[in-house]
Amino acid sequence: MGEDKYTALKAEVQEIIDLIAAKNAKDANNKLVDVSELLDEMLDTTDEDEDLIEISKYQVLLNQLYQKIVTLNGHV
Repeated sequence: MGEDKYTALKAEVQEIIDLIAAKNAKDANNKLVDVSELLDEMLDTTDEDEDLIEISKYQVLLNQLYQKIVTLNGHV
């Protein structure tokens, strides 16, 4: 998997973080769903151990961001 994919992924995750910082839980959650779907697609199309490890790191991060969104909004 190319670095371009991870660069784009980092930008998407940063956008979620920025939306959380702006207390925009709805848009943050929508973006998180989009990024989660992207990660699922990446997971389905790779069998490289390095990529699987990197993807799993992003999945853990997204789970933590989701918890932050829930506490921000009370629920989503």
